[in-house]
Amino acid sequence: MKLLLILGSAIALPSFAAAGGDLDISDTVGVSFWLVTAGMLAATVFFFVERDQVSAKWKTSLTVSGLITGIAFWHYLYMRGVWIDTGDTPTVFRYIDWLLTVPLQMVEFYLILAACTSVAASLFKKLLAGSLVMLGAGFAGEAGLAPVLPAFIIGMAGWLYMIYELYMGEGKAAVSTASPAVNSAYNAMMMIIVVGWAIYPAGYAAGYLMGGEGVYASNLNLIYNLADFVNKILFGLIIWNVAVKESSNA
Repeated sequence: MKLLLILGSAIALPSFAAAGGDLDISDTVGVSFWLVTAGMLAATVFFFVERDQVSAKWKTSLTVSGLITGIAFWHYLYMRGVWIDTGDTPTVFRYIDWLLTVPLQMVEFYLILAACTSVAASLFKKLLAGSLVMLGAGFAGEAGLAPVLPAFIIGMAGWLYMIYELYMGEGKAAVSTASPAVNSAYNAMMMIIVVGWAIYPAGYAAGYLMGGEGVYASNLNLIYNLADFVNKILFGLIIWNVAVKESSNA
């Protein structure tokens, strides 16, 4: 309950939430910003409320899920304002969000395994390193600090390294000794990392490797918003589902 009161106080702070005037129904990207903002808030409240319904070893996982969507909610308040007011891509806000939430998603893989089996701490370090390479290269390309194609290739290498570690490396070895419910959740989370995260390079390619100045911002932000909605909220719901199942069997 105390967490919800703190969350409610923080949510009441921004006066910019209603900025930008009426939302034009033809502004598909603007509508997507507002939908994702509302979805992130709803998911955050849900995860923090539900953490009291699971056993102690799963509470941290749900807390981290709530932090991921809560951080995203806060940044979407700003990002949607940038889009509505200027029509520009909120690149800096977007990458600050990802710099916090992507490593937290890597933490979730470690936590879900640590709750049920033995897993080396080095797995998290490898996943963190891969995520930072992916994000750093992506930001350099989008911010104009590096050529977009080499930055894209380096970012893809970081992403593929994480997939390798989770599919073939220490992650695979650890999950092989976990319960069927954890195995199912792990595989579903892997599908998000492989398929869901593929939306991000698709957005980068649509925004910077094809199209032109007149269309890239709309392409980029619409795809990124869709990716955040699916990957952050669904990712947390998978963890919530396995936490409920494992808690009921305890």
